[in-house]
Amino acid sequence: MATVHHWTGLEAKALRLALRLSVRAFAQQLGLAVATVSKWESKLAGTEPRPDTQAILDTALGRADASVHLRFETLLSEMADPLTTTRARVTAAGPRAWEYESWADDLERVVVALARQDFAFADSLLNRWLIRFKAPGLDEKGLYLFARSTALLGDLKRDQGVVLGPLSAQHSYTGARAVFTRLGIPRRVAQLDLSLAVVAEMSGKLESAALSYETLAVDERLSRRDRARARLWVGTALSKDGRHDCATRVMQAATRDFVYLAEPDDWAVAHQKLALARRGAGDLDQALHFIGIARSSGTTDSPMQRVRLDTAHGHILLSDTATRDDGLLVLGQAATVATQHGLVHQLRSIEGIRAMSEGAAGPRQR
Repeated sequence: MATVHHWTGLEAKALRLALRLSVRAFAQQLGLAVATVSKWESKLAGTEPRPDTQAILDTALGRADASVHLRFETLLSEMADPLTTTRARVTAAGPRAWEYESWADDLERVVVALARQDFAFADSLLNRWLIRFKAPGLDEKGLYLFARSTALLGDLKRDQGVVLGPLSAQHSYTGARAVFTRLGIPRRVAQLDLSLAVVAEMSGKLESAALSYETLAVDERLSRRDRARARLWVGTALSKDGRHDCATRVMQAATRDFVYLAEPDDWAVAHQKLALARRGAGDLDQALHFIGIARSSGTTDSPMQRVRLDTAHGHILLSDTATRDDGLLVLGQAATVATQHGLVHQLRSIEGIRAMSEGAAGPRQR
């Protein structure tokens, strides 16, 4: 059932409409003057009933049946839209009890949307709350939801390739980390440290990223899965830095952890990264072996993962003159999917691989 922590004219009007009463009949039911109810309806969130009247409204809502509560929540959601009400007043009041549940539900929908690379829908769900509520006016529950929303916004920006700057993944992750630190939730803080290390790697700060990953790989604040992922990403940073044999050993240790944890998707990703490490070491047979495992394993078939797999496969094929044309074809397919879904960072990687391949092939073609 819905509850209201602090009544304004907005909530009072929503209750009247949910009860399907006229202004006069609503005033009579509450034992108030018609002019009082009319004032609420004209000023909405800009006016507040007296404390004794707040109690009367609590009683009226408490006595209503389930259908009235459902209509009340629906009407209030529509009426409280930040585009149609006084934003400052709604924000100051903080989320109502029913809004907490709606906010949490929307965050679950964001996770699904991000997994499908439906960035527009995820962004609209997040901004529904981040525009409406600001951290200074929230209680602990609201702050937790705000921080989770901000962290997910960081994931969205990261997947879009917006890594650095004022509206970037780094900015969002840093903001979310500050709120979780304030709330005293060390696991979330450590997860944000892991995300910030990914941002460092994506922006080319390989040594800094590797050091952060190494620290987090043994950080007890993180789950065993997150620690294994950190170990895998140590290997990724090492491989990008040209230390392919060392990277392979580190990645294989992470792969064994994913077997123990029964994480097929992470296990598949690990083999994709192993394939790239072996390509870097010049061991194309092993690279093709590992990419074959990655392509036939895992349970997630998101556009992002398809692009990553095809990019890695194409990169390996381009390393052998005999399979260069096949590599270009696979990269072309990856670029098409990346463009369709706005995967800017992956598209840049594909363009970089193509450019290197053309440079290497230049003397042979002249």
